[in-house]
Amino acid sequence: METAEHIRALDEEGRLLATAARKAGTDAEVPTCPSWRVRDLLRHTGAVHRWATAFVAEGHPSPRPPADVSEDLDGDSLLTWFEDGHRRLLDTLRAAPADLDCWSFLPAPSPLAFWARRQAHETAVHRVDAESALGNAPGFPVPDFSTSLAVDFAVDGIDELLLGFHARPNSRVRTATPRVLRVRATDTDAAWTVRLSAEPLVAERADVSRAPDADCEITGPAPQLYLALWNRLPFPAVDGDPALAELWRETSGIG
Repeated sequence: METAEHIRALDEEGRLLATAARKAGTDAEVPTCPSWRVRDLLRHTGAVHRWATAFVAEGHPSPRPPADVSEDLDGDSLLTWFEDGHRRLLDTLRAAPADLDCWSFLPAPSPLAFWARRQAHETAVHRVDAESALGNAPGFPVPDFSTSLAVDFAVDGIDELLLGFHARPNSRVRTATPRVLRVRATDTDAAWTVRLSAEPLVAERADVSRAPDADCEITGPAPQLYLALWNRLPFPAVDGDPALAELWRETSGIG
């Protein structure tokens, strides 16, 4: 996906997140994040948006933590604060030069491409969290999350998660002896081979006809796989050793 496409996705996902949060109410529980209420989700995502904006707008060359958010910020004021931060992030990304130079933490063609992609997926996953809270709001059925995500966006997000996040040294998805996990989309030709060991996992896009045998294969439509790998939905289908799917569930959380 191109940077402009990520920015468009970020725009839409942020609007949907705010809409769901307003309908659910800031006190609603978030089933996909059991320890959170909607207010926690808005504070977190809004802080991340402002954190990303600062890197792009100010060109910070090294990491710095997000700013703390007051626990007094709640209700309509919190929603307005979230929407203002989301809008500022969009404006900043759209105005940023192609040769932007700032800190980033995953492989990407450029820092601008990285931040647009990362914030699009950050916001999409948390939009799903906000919509999950609608199950606790009278009169609002929970949407089918997987049908609201485009296949190419979901594939891009799986790429980011497997080839980016979990290639880092702090990934906890490890096995005492080498094992192979395969992730395969059934609605497109995308597949991934994930080699597990006592070291950080090694993932690559796979040609299934030439790929090595897998100890476990997780299959399903790309949007469902995307949300399942982010631990927002159950795995659509698991063949082979289910312990590897359970390992993912237990150890793949991103801090």
